[in-house]
Amino acid sequence: MQNLYTELKQLLQHDERFLTPNGKLLKNNIVEKALQLDAPLIKLLLTHSALKAHFFETVDNELLVFDKIKFQRFVMNKQFLPDSYTQYKNKIGLVTAQDNDYLTESKEVVLAWPYKDCILEGGQTKDDDRRNETFWNETLAPDQIDRLLTPKVLTNFKQYTPQGEQQTPTQIDTANNNLLIKGNNLLVLHSLLPAYQGKVKLIYIDPPYNTGSEIDSFAYNNSFKHSTWLTFIKNRLQVAKKFLTEDGFIVVAIDHVELFYLGALINEIFGRENQIGLVTVLHNPKGRNLSKFFSANSEFMLVYAKNIELAEFNQVALSEEIKELFNQTDEEGSFRYEAFMRARTVWSRENKPNNWYPIYVSQDLTEITAEKKEDYHELYPITNNGKEMAWKNIRSSFIELNKDGYFIARLEDGKVRIYHKLREQQVYKNVWTDKKYQSEFHGTNLLKKLLGDNKFSYPKSVYLVIDVLKIMTNQNDIVLDFFAGSGTTAQAVLDLNKEDGGDRKFIVCEQMDYIETVTKARICKVMENNQAGNFIYCELLQHNQHYIDQIMAAQSTEQLATIWAAMQERAFLSYRINAKSVHLTDAEFTSLSFVDQQKVLLSLLDKNMLYVPYSEIDDLDWNIAEADKALNKQFYGQQ
Repeated sequence: MQNLYTELKQLLQHDERFLTPNGKLLKNNIVEKALQLDAPLIKLLLTHSALKAHFFETVDNELLVFDKIKFQRFVMNKQFLPDSYTQYKNKIGLVTAQDNDYLTESKEVVLAWPYKDCILEGGQTKDDDRRNETFWNETLAPDQIDRLLTPKVLTNFKQYTPQGEQQTPTQIDTANNNLLIKGNNLLVLHSLLPAYQGKVKLIYIDPPYNTGSEIDSFAYNNSFKHSTWLTFIKNRLQVAKKFLTEDGFIVVAIDHVELFYLGALINEIFGRENQIGLVTVLHNPKGRNLSKFFSANSEFMLVYAKNIELAEFNQVALSEEIKELFNQTDEEGSFRYEAFMRARTVWSRENKPNNWYPIYVSQDLTEITAEKKEDYHELYPITNNGKEMAWKNIRSSFIELNKDGYFIARLEDGKVRIYHKLREQQVYKNVWTDKKYQSEFHGTNLLKKLLGDNKFSYPKSVYLVIDVLKIMTNQNDIVLDFFAGSGTTAQAVLDLNKEDGGDRKFIVCEQMDYIETVTKARICKVMENNQAGNFIYCELLQHNQHYIDQIMAAQSTEQLATIWAAMQERAFLSYRINAKSVHLTDAEFTSLSFVDQQKVLLSLLDKNMLYVPYSEIDDLDWNIAEADKALNKQFYGQQ
């Protein structure tokens, strides 16, 4: 068997996709391609008689079938590519009790991509990076998932108004409070679900794009990057769908790298039949100067409905030029008067016979009716050159609409013409090129004006999000963004409310520490400028997440040793490992790279206990303040 390991390594060296720049084999890449039934990999294996005999079965004496599960187990065996980190991890455990199977192999499912049917946990690390997600490839069995996703305790409540931070709130009203929540967004979503299921009209998210650039990377997991990203998004979209009202929408911003896979994933979750469209946004006309092929100057928005049969766009004008045409107002908003006759060939009397009927107008032009009256003008939809056309509505609809000044009559060139109110609207194209959508001027520069110099990269144009809100929300709707970033969505809600007198509410979530210096600060500044708005800030109550943050912030093995000592006393450690076998002074540990040392400590933590479960709020060990208990019980509807 050992010869097969060696021969497989030598064979795989011929495929550059499986090699690092220094020539080492990428175990996870190999497994991922095998599970995808990658044709080049299969052809390569078939060239080796011994490997062909081991991994392929013959059916009906002629058909070869690749046993991808057997191949996966073979590659994942600790004898294959036993790097120092893998060897150390195997020493401390992380295998199942039965058959010594590796945890990632013990799922009795066929995976469309690695870990698709598992929950994959991740956290964020660098304050100055754009939502830089760090993954440690923890997979959880179904019996653990429920415990991971139970609602968590909320803490550190603060209330903000245009005058700044106020006294700690004494109550939370889920129907009337804007919320800014710090914490892992997957766990925040599951904590919010009891209060907001079926109540959110619009979800707008701008997730990490998985471009492979330094500012958008998945540390510790480059070889599983694509599948990890898909799992990360899938976990969140599945629960996000539950928040939407039946006539609600979800809009996901993305660039070309993951566009096609993301579209297929959303089709799976929301249903292909609920796909509304793909909007191209010209956000950077200058493009990227260093591009090898096309210089990308646009991004995309994938737009889906919860139920396309019930969803409807609002009729509003997004273009300022078109908006100016609607120069009259009444209690319902802006409008203009437009001719009631359709003067196009397809609207001829012959083609639209039900739209051909007389309308009667009084001599002073003040009364318009479908009933024939003496001395009234009798009007038909006839053009100046005598062509018989059609009215825009059939007779019964005309009668129903004929109230509150909807129709007016005018004398023009000696002839009476009928006009009707046309509410502010425009045809929405799926390519948005208006200058207001450029992220440099209305994202980056706008943020600098609000907060001064900051290191937040590539915020969206606030006007882009405002226009999405105009199309898809009404004045009292709830908007959810669980990738809050710099707070663009929250600002868009506040600014649109100021513009149209609305009372929309936002719920935004961010895990990064810049939530204090950027997200929260931005929302406060916008409220100060608008002299309107308020929000409640809170956090998921950390436990093991506290140690993760410390591990990721550590700069030396000595600091890790101090953290490990505290973990042994107070952290929840994984039942799957033998903590007694971890000695940070051993040569085996100190010989690891510092990144691998961090990974070891991360693997020791029970990811089910990143945050304190709400079910344990009264446990004296947590020492939760009575005020926090009261607010939590209000929020979860148990008071």
